[in-house]
Amino acid sequence: MNKLNINVIAVSVVLAFSTAAMAEGMAKADYKAAKDKIGAEYKAAHANCAALSGNASDVCKADAKGKERVAEAELKAAYEPTQKHTYEARVAKAEADYDVAVEKCDDLAGNAKDVCVKEAKAALTSAKADAKAKMKASEANAKAAEKSADARSDASRKGADARKDAAEDKSDAQYTVAKEKCDTYSGAAKDTCLSQAKARFNK
Repeated sequence: MNKLNINVIAVSVVLAFSTAAMAEGMAKADYKAAKDKIGAEYKAAHANCAALSGNASDVCKADAKGKERVAEAELKAAYEPTQKHTYEARVAKAEADYDVAVEKCDDLAGNAKDVCVKEAKAALTSAKADAKAKMKASEANAKAAEKSADARSDASRKGADARKDAAEDKSDAQYTVAKEKCDTYSGAAKDTCLSQAKARFNK
């Protein structure tokens, strides 16, 4: 069977492993239901491969299994969103593509097959390297964001301290004015005035 026909067969084996609707922080019950659905869709897709024979069947099975692994990895990344799980989902996609590509190489022979396998391995290596680079970049961005958050927190604290100092300065100034006003009195009246001023400005 030629490569074009194999591609058509692979495309026709469609798995509806839909993880796009799986929101971050999904409920455990929703996660389990989604995982069960992925398993059921894999079994259905794998069963469809029975109508094929030879390498076409192998390609079909590899495609079905790969899509199941990718869907499960993406589901896990949606359920427990971490840099590690996102990385694992990308690696799962790279490995799934590799497995299908290598199976397709079995339709070839000699040097053509060797080249096909090496190209598949090169694509896998490249995809894994990209996944690792993206994970490191994301981690670096997260650390930078944390530092920025710390800087904003520090700035906010300093701003609050400055506002507190300003309020105290204003209070001291107002207290000084109040005491000055008390000088218009004498004796007990002045004492009462000063006591009230102290109470008002917490002195």
